[in-house]
Amino acid sequence: YLKISKLALAFAIIRSKPPGKSSKEYTEHLAKTVSEQDFGWKWKVEVLEAEVLRLRQELLLNRICPRFCLENDTSAETLLDRECINSTSYSSQLEDSGCDVSNDSAFDSLGIASDFHQSEHNINTSKRWLERVPPLNLCHTSKEQFLTAPVQFLQHLLEIRTLSEGGILQADFSELENDPFTICNSVSQLLDGLTIFYNSPKFPISNFLTEAVGVLISLLTDTKLSNHVLKKCFKKLEEFKKNLIQIILRNSSVSRFQALHSVSQTLILLGRNNILRNSLISLLLSEVRQFAEQLLQAHQV
Repeated sequence: YLKISKLALAFAIIRSKPPGKSSKEYTEHLAKTVSEQDFGWKWKVEVLEAEVLRLRQELLLNRICPRFCLENDTSAETLLDRECINSTSYSSQLEDSGCDVSNDSAFDSLGIASDFHQSEHNINTSKRWLERVPPLNLCHTSKEQFLTAPVQFLQHLLEIRTLSEGGILQADFSELENDPFTICNSVSQLLDGLTIFYNSPKFPISNFLTEAVGVLISLLTDTKLSNHVLKKCFKKLEEFKKNLIQIILRNSSVSRFQALHSVSQTLILLGRNNILRNSLISLLLSEVRQFAEQLLQAHQV
């Protein structure tokens, strides 16, 4: 059947080809046209899937706490709007990859170390709430905007957790068990977005990306929410850690020590979680052992 179908398609192409074009040229033209249409459909599917996830995120927040809302918050979209940095003046602060960074000033110059603590402080101290959950905007035009929906959703989840713990709101977190898909996909999307950034980082590192890592760490260190994340997303987190280690060791696109330091700092922050720490140490020791074996083999040769 497949051979007959291929033969029929070949005859159809030969009979319908326009004058002045060979069968090969016409076939290539048809293939290009079909592939472009396929790409268009794939893009539409991705947009629709993202919209479905956004609606599920909003619905889950409403189920957990119908009266929750952030008023004048420093959410993902707000942080994106604030990004306005002169990259030219910053480039003079970067050191060439051939030179070692002797202290942590390079890391501090990115504003990451202090911003991690500040993001946690914002999550733990905010007490603003209104009547309804705000819509989570869908943005996919840049690396940062790709992370907007998951970061904003997880920020709101942490906010509800903080307010419910303080007795300000009543929240039912058992809804996370009834809809594990939403939180799992949101965390996966966040990890994928961070991996994309770390593979080809841009300097200076934006406050939004710092906030994204801060949200991830806060989620993993929260006593109640971390169980849901680790139970459903452990394999994804393991993959994320492996990717970060490989970026540090082998990715040639990371050409400056500031980038390597920011990646390693994320690994250190992930190690705050006891479960992730054990597997992270195992991964690192595995790399060390593999390198030692390679050195021994080279020495014997």
